[in-house]
Amino acid sequence: MSDWQWIFSAISAIALFLYGLSGFSRELLDAGGARLTLWLGKATSNRYVAAFLGAVFTAFIQSSTAVTALAISLVDGGMLRFAAALAILLGANVGTTTTAWLVSFKLTALGPIGLSVGALVSALAPTRWKPVGKVLFYFGFVLFALDLIGSVMAPLGQSQAVVSALAHANSPWVGVPAGILVTIVLQSSSITTGLAVVLVQQQVLTSEAAIYLVVGANVGTTVTGLIASASMGMLARKTAWINTGFKVAGALLFAPTLVLFAQAVVRAAPSPEMAVALAHLIFNVVSSTLFLVFMPLYLGPLERWARSSELQER
Repeated sequence: MSDWQWIFSAISAIALFLYGLSGFSRELLDAGGARLTLWLGKATSNRYVAAFLGAVFTAFIQSSTAVTALAISLVDGGMLRFAAALAILLGANVGTTTTAWLVSFKLTALGPIGLSVGALVSALAPTRWKPVGKVLFYFGFVLFALDLIGSVMAPLGQSQAVVSALAHANSPWVGVPAGILVTIVLQSSSITTGLAVVLVQQQVLTSEAAIYLVVGANVGTTVTGLIASASMGMLARKTAWINTGFKVAGALLFAPTLVLFAQAVVRAAPSPEMAVALAHLIFNVVSSTLFLVFMPLYLGPLERWARSSELQER
């Protein structure tokens, strides 16, 4: 395969993954409809419940971006309290770690099964079951695309130029900004995380470097929320900025010990790829839990700041 063929194959595999994520999120949200939105507004009176729902919902739809955009839009429409939205965003940070586990456990091999069963259900099942078939189809599509990315990326391990370039990512000062940049370009932390784990499996990237990329991806993914809120009210825009603040603060919290943290997780994990998934989970659980526990201390000032900006806009 020529270099140009490989480049277009890689782009196509990533595009398929992004398309699958978009379709999976859309079909799941459509299946829930307005009832899901109404129930979410009522069920989030407790911040811990709200965070749990944010984590579970994000794990199901495989997109923290979609959950973030939904929470921000519900705040903008007055259907979700400011505190509940922040808790959901913190929970979404944990839910988004499922992509790394799917790849590290090699569950991507189940993609063709999900695709086939989903297509059959969509085509042959009674009307009320067709939405379930579409959701299953797109979930299989996501796994299939991730497996395809792994196959396409395999030749990278033989490229000395690529290996030399990625060696620089072994430093947090390079790996974290690279993760931010890649995620901003791809508009998806899931694809950055999935790629990082795949490259570790292909022995192209060390586990430590992949962990730095994933930490950066956690920060870079907030740009989508900022873009989505740009056309909304001031309260929604402030909520998106606060979400960015959470991610940046979490990265800064780990920054002094990030190298030691990565090394410790790599030693403790049963395999290199699982080390990336485990570090991603620990990073998000620790940072989100801290912000959730101490929310009463900073919620008042943040909400007053956000509300005052909204009044000024009016």
